[in-house]
Amino acid sequence: MSLDSVPDRRSSPARVDIDVLREIEQRVLWLATRIVDIANRRPAGQVKVGGHQASSASMVSIMTALWFGHIGGADKVAVKPHASPVYHAIKYLTGELDRSYLTTLRQRGGLQAYPSRTKDPDVADFSTGSVGLGAVAPLFSALTRRYVEAHFGELPEARFIALVGDAELDEGNVWEAVAEPAAEGLGNFTMVVDLNRQSLDRVIPDIAATRLERFFHHAGWHVVEAKYGSRLTAAFERPDGDALRAHIDAMTNEAYQSLFGLAGAELREKFLRGADQAVRRLVTDYPDRELKALVTDLGGHDLDLLLDTFAQCDKTPDRPSVVFAYTIKGWGLPMAGDPLNHAALLSQDQIDELRRVSGLTTETEWDRFDPGTPAGRACAAVGGDINNPKPLPRPQLDIPASARPPVTTGSVSTQEAFGRVLNSLGDTDGVAERIVTTAPDVSISTNLGGWINKTGVYAPTERDDHGGAERLLKWAPSPSGQHIELGISEMNMFMLLGQLGLSHDHHGEHLLPVGTVYDPFVLRGLDAFIYSLYNGARFVVAGTPSGVTLAPEGGAHQSTITASVGVELPEVAYAEPAFATEVDWLLCDALDQLGRPDGQSCYLRLSTRPIDQRPFAEALDANGETSLRNQVLAGGYRLRDGGADGRPGVTIVTTGVTAVEALDAAATLDVEGVQATVVHLTSPDRVYRSWQGGHASAVAGGRVIRRPSHLHRLVPRSERRRPVVSVQDAASHGLAWLGSALGTRQYSLGVDRFGESGTIEDLYELTGISAESIVNAALIAIYEDEDPVTGPAAPGDRPGPGPGPPAGETGW
Repeated sequence: MSLDSVPDRRSSPARVDIDVLREIEQRVLWLATRIVDIANRRPAGQVKVGGHQASSASMVSIMTALWFGHIGGADKVAVKPHASPVYHAIKYLTGELDRSYLTTLRQRGGLQAYPSRTKDPDVADFSTGSVGLGAVAPLFSALTRRYVEAHFGELPEARFIALVGDAELDEGNVWEAVAEPAAEGLGNFTMVVDLNRQSLDRVIPDIAATRLERFFHHAGWHVVEAKYGSRLTAAFERPDGDALRAHIDAMTNEAYQSLFGLAGAELREKFLRGADQAVRRLVTDYPDRELKALVTDLGGHDLDLLLDTFAQCDKTPDRPSVVFAYTIKGWGLPMAGDPLNHAALLSQDQIDELRRVSGLTTETEWDRFDPGTPAGRACAAVGGDINNPKPLPRPQLDIPASARPPVTTGSVSTQEAFGRVLNSLGDTDGVAERIVTTAPDVSISTNLGGWINKTGVYAPTERDDHGGAERLLKWAPSPSGQHIELGISEMNMFMLLGQLGLSHDHHGEHLLPVGTVYDPFVLRGLDAFIYSLYNGARFVVAGTPSGVTLAPEGGAHQSTITASVGVELPEVAYAEPAFATEVDWLLCDALDQLGRPDGQSCYLRLSTRPIDQRPFAEALDANGETSLRNQVLAGGYRLRDGGADGRPGVTIVTTGVTAVEALDAAATLDVEGVQATVVHLTSPDRVYRSWQGGHASAVAGGRVIRRPSHLHRLVPRSERRRPVVSVQDAASHGLAWLGSALGTRQYSLGVDRFGESGTIEDLYELTGISAESIVNAALIAIYEDEDPVTGPAAPGDRPGPGPGPPAGETGW
């Protein structure tokens, strides 16, 4: 089903009969509870599987109302992590999920613990699980759709809905998103807060709903409550009803929750504690059983009220909405309201009773509704409208291998080269219009100025920047702009990058998202970075400037462990070029990767340090452009060949800007009588994965055959007994695997302490990554086994990797 064929259901559909909705609601409750139950009927001795029956139950009414009475085919919903069994139950009833999956929760190849668009068979909108992130992902998806429509034309109306647990509002990233100026005016976004007043361990003493509502209101959001059900609302209209409402409002969360575990006279006595005569008069009209149904009648379980509330949100097209839906954790189950019900499981007897109450038997418990019944017809209609179509592959654009001629002279920083390449791509037909950039208030200091001058800043309406035509930077926001400027929130940037990177899947238009951020603050947005990759998003992010090379800025702005993060993260290729043309080749390849079936995202770690381009020119002459480009994209090349003339040798492996120090050290070692080859890793990540991929051996004729890795092509067998000295402007362990890969001794130099202000020379000396440090490490590596009479050990006699130099000398 193409997006063009998705029906417009911005206005709510004809309402399903409320009794039919209640029938569906009860079946959803049963299935969600049973899915968790059967997952935990495990063989003795295994760990508990878990699955959150109580947290699912509090969402049953909300999700029944949404799916069967509100949303349409183009709408996108993020489901509260602990409500995944409810989602799967609905997808089963509507025909999308096969019955065989219902007994596979939290099993290999089965339903995931939390909704996953990359691993579940029925989730196409948003993954959730790291609380707070799914809560705002639809907001940034709505922003992406607004951008797509401004640049590629109108799409079918779509709403973006986040189903959120109240405790998720403790997460700071939620409020960063709520306050984000770029998200203003997104009236097609609604956050529904499951206000059950419980966290993992307890009833929250004061959920402070009024204060939370005030926060949203002050941020310009439309705020609405679904607090009291129809029974209580009717009681409030009776004489003394105001007193009843005041009494309930005044009850503490703990006191109110306790009512759900009581019945009869005990409930009446507990409820009336502290009540005045007006309340006592009113409740005398209600028998004990009716009294419990009255006082526990919350709006989050009133289907009619929920439908009306959701429809009300559609009537505020100029701002986002938030619905506070008051619910009970464990609704409809014996554990309802129990302070310790978060991880509780129903007993076998309780499951049997729930099955009976649901009108099912052990033979029919997994059945869908009969298709000839009103409930069956409602499920079929919903399934035909909103079930997920099979995703189409991303288009592969005609992205050039390079955007500029090779740079072989002068001194250029990789950050400067990044800005120039991006600017040149802005002239490439079929590519330029697909690129969209974003930054958390650092666009100019990360060299996006040229791109912004060329393409403009995006805003949903024309705005005057009051800068005048003479201003160097043209900052006039308009719907045609291709840069989305954010506030200072790295979390928001990575959340937006993730949703821009899913634009093809969600909105039918393939984008090439590029974000820039100060490299040390990649870690501030790391949770959202990981979340976006886990969602299957494709994007490019440049972390710049990086390392202690940003010397004057001091330790607070000097990144040290981001390189390691780049290597360790799946679904993203980390690269750290040194020369301008490497940036060109890597960025063009990264943009091409965004459309490949087997492609991935890219993290470029860049620097503001100008580098002399002549060493690259020599490598270009020696290898030829095609060969060198292939090596750069594979992860590295020999920047200096030390030759083989019988002298002792060492392999210096570097990445990024420390290529300068590696070359200087090699020249010094040559004078000292040591052959020094310099291998420059443009992507330590790709080289590492190539080596690891070699472990996936093939068996042929009874022999195990290993595929050669790129590292072993760079360091031939004749040189692999030489010691390795690695150096990078990052934590030393990031390259510490090279010795193991080559089967030789290694000394890893890197930044293993916090930085400080100074010059580059000062910081390199302090952290042990200077040319002198490299020379010292190489000499120790070569001569530490030297016999005072016979000289250096022969290569075949040299022992394997040792413990390395003393910590105070050259470091690891």
